Amino acid sequence: MPSIVEGYNYDIFISYRQKDNKYDGWVTEFVDSLKSELEATFKEEISVYFDINPHDGLLETHDVDESLKEKLKCLIFIPIISRTYCDPKAFAWEHELKAFVEEASKDEFELKVKLPNGNVASRVLPVIIHDLDVADVKQCEMVLGGMIRGIEFIYKEPGVNKPLAIGDDEKKNLNGTKYRIQINKTANAIKELISGLTREPSPASGNKAAIGDQLPIKEKSIIVLPFEDISPGKDNEYFSDGLTEEIITDLSYIQDLLVISRSSAMTLKGTKSTVKEIAEKVNVKYVLEGSVRKAGNNLRIIAQLIDALTDTHLWAEKYNGTLDDIFDIQEKVSRSIAESLKLVLSNVEKKKIPQRPIDNAQAYDYYLKAIKCIESFTKKGLEQALDYIHKGLEILGENVLLYFGLGYIYIMYNHLELNDVDECLVKAEQYANKIFDLDSDSFYGHRLLGLINARRSNLQQAVIQLKKYLSFNPNDLDALWWLGIIYCNTGKQHAAFPIAERLTHIDPFHPFGSYFYAWMYFLNGQFSESLEKGYQCYKLASEQPNIMLFYSRILAYNNQLEEAYTICDDIVKKYPTNLFAPVGQSYKYALQGHKEKTIQAMSDGVKEKARHKNLYLAVIMAECDALIGEKDEAITSLECAVNLGAVNYPWYNEIDPFLENIRGEERFQKLMERVKLEWENFEI
Repeated sequence: MPSIVEGYNYDIFISYRQKDNKYDGWVTEFVDSLKSELEATFKEEISVYFDINPHDGLLETHDVDESLKEKLKCLIFIPIISRTYCDPKAFAWEHELKAFVEEASKDEFELKVKLPNGNVASRVLPVIIHDLDVADVKQCEMVLGGMIRGIEFIYKEPGVNKPLAIGDDEKKNLNGTKYRIQINKTANAIKELISGLTREPSPASGNKAAIGDQLPIKEKSIIVLPFEDISPGKDNEYFSDGLTEEIITDLSYIQDLLVISRSSAMTLKGTKSTVKEIAEKVNVKYVLEGSVRKAGNNLRIIAQLIDALTDTHLWAEKYNGTLDDIFDIQEKVSRSIAESLKLVLSNVEKKKIPQRPIDNAQAYDYYLKAIKCIESFTKKGLEQALDYIHKGLEILGENVLLYFGLGYIYIMYNHLELNDVDECLVKAEQYANKIFDLDSDSFYGHRLLGLINARRSNLQQAVIQLKKYLSFNPNDLDALWWLGIIYCNTGKQHAAFPIAERLTHIDPFHPFGSYFYAWMYFLNGQFSESLEKGYQCYKLASEQPNIMLFYSRILAYNNQLEEAYTICDDIVKKYPTNLFAPVGQSYKYALQGHKEKTIQAMSDGVKEKARHKNLYLAVIMAECDALIGEKDEAITSLECAVNLGAVNYPWYNEIDPFLENIRGEERFQKLMERVKLEWENFEI
C-alpha cells in the first residue's frame, strides 16, 4: 500500500537492529501495537514498512543503496534507538538512518516540518528503548542535526534499564510511563507530523521548516546589540555597555514587547553575523544597533532600528551633545522604538521610561564604571567598584541607585566568600534600609532584600520581596533565577515553569532556562525527561562545578553511572579547592557502594560545611549517607537542608529513590511531619 502523499512509497519506515527483536520480539510487538493504534487514529490507512528480516534479504552482491532507496522514500522515519543502534558499523545506522536523513534533507518537504500549531519537528521520530551513553547521544545528535526528540519506551528500576513491555507496572517504573500510553503518544506524534506535511503550504513560505525547533517569532520582539565604542582611545566601553543596558531596561518595562536580556545580547559583542542571522539565533523580529563616541564631555550616539525579517531600516538617528544630555538621549531612543513598533504605552509605562535615579552625569559615569568592575567577580574589582560608588555619593549625597550599588557589592562579597559572609549581608541590609528611608516602596530596596533573604534562607520573605521587584522589572535575570530556585527547593516547582519559559525567551544563550526545565522534571521524578534539558544546560555551562554536579546526578538517576563518575572526577580535577569537588567525590563513591571512601571524602569538615552552607549540597550529603547505610547521618543532613528552607516534601517522602532506606526511620518520619506542614503553608 503506497503513501497517502503521491510520490512516496510508505508513510512510515521502521528501522531497528535485529538483535533488539531477536530476544523477545519487542520490535514486532511494538509495530503490531502501533498499527492498531494508527487504525484508531487516522481515517485513512497509514502504510508502515517493517522488515522482519535483518537486512531485507540483501546479499553482499546487491546494491544496498539502490535496493533501499525506494523503501526509504517515506514521510516519517522511526528508528528504534537502543544501546546497540548507535553503531556506525551497523547496517541500520549507515544504510537506513543516515541515508534517510540525507535523502529527506533534499526532498520537497526537507527534514523538518512546520506543524499546524506553528512549532517545528523532525521527520525522524525516534522511539527510545534504553537510556543511552553520552557518546551515543552525541552521535545521534550529529546525524539528526539537533537534540534527540522522541517517545521513550524505557522501564527503570534501580539497576534496571530495559525496553518497556505491555505488562510492566507503571507504578514500579521509575519513569512512570505505561506502554499503552506511549503507543498513543507515538500515534499522535505521527498524526501531527502528517498533518504538517499534508496541509496546504502558505504562499509566502512554502512548506519549509524554520531553522531549529523554535517557537513562532513574536511580532513585538527585539534585541539591543551592544553599542560599539568608537571613541578615540577606545577606552569608553564601560559607557557604551552602560548605555546598552539602560536602553534594554527601559524597553523591558513595556509589557507588550519581548526584549532579549543584556546577558544574551552581550555575547554578540563584536559578532560578524548579519542582522538577519542574529535575529534568527534569538528568535526576534527587530534589531537595534548603534555606536558611541565619547571624547571628554562630548558625545555622539548613532542608533538604527532594523526589521530583520525584511532587512528594512525603520529609523536611524544621530544624537550630538554632552555627557549631561545622556539621559534625554536614552529616553528618545526608547520612545522612538516604541513609536516605530506602534506600541501603545500604559500610563505606568510612560512614567517608568523617563525615571532616572541619578540625574548627575558625572555621578552616573562613576556608577557605570562601578558596574563594569562588579562584573569582574574579583576582590580587586569589587574594591574598585566601592571606590567609584563612594565618589558618586560625594557628588550627589544620598541616592537610591548608589545605595543599591553598595548593597549589591556586599552581596557579591558574600557570594564569593571574600569577606565575613554574615557581616556582608548585614551591610547589604543596612543599605537596603537607607534606600527605604529615601523611598518607602523603592523597587531597588525590594530587590536587595529579596537577594539578602534568599541568601539567608528566609525563603518566604525572599519570595515576597522578589515578586514586588519583578512586578516593576519582570526581566531581571537574578531575581527570576532566585525565585525559580526557591520554588523548586520548596516543592512548588510547578510555579517555576513560567519562569523557565520566560528565561528561555529573554535569555536564550544562558543555561538558566534549560537548567530549570531539567530541575523541575528531576524533582517531579521524571528522570528520563530531565536528561535532555540537563544535557543542554551542561553544554552551555560545562565549566561550572554546580552544573557539572547537577548533570552527574541526572545521569546517575538515569542509571548512566560511568558518565556520572567521569563528571565527578572532572570536578575534582578542575576545581580541587571548591566545595563541590569533595561533595562530587563523595557522591561517586556512595553510588559505587564504597562506604569507607565516601566517609573519607567527607572528612576535614567537608560535610559540616556543606550541610550548613548550601541546602542543595546538604540534600546530596543525605543521599550519600543513605546510600552507604549511615542512616542517622543522612537524617541529620536532611534536617540541615530543611533548616535552610528546603521543604520539598514530595521529593523526600516519595520520589528520591536514594533516600528509600531511611524512610522507615522514626526520626525521618518526624522530620517529614514538620516538612509537610511547612511545604503546605509555603505561599507562592
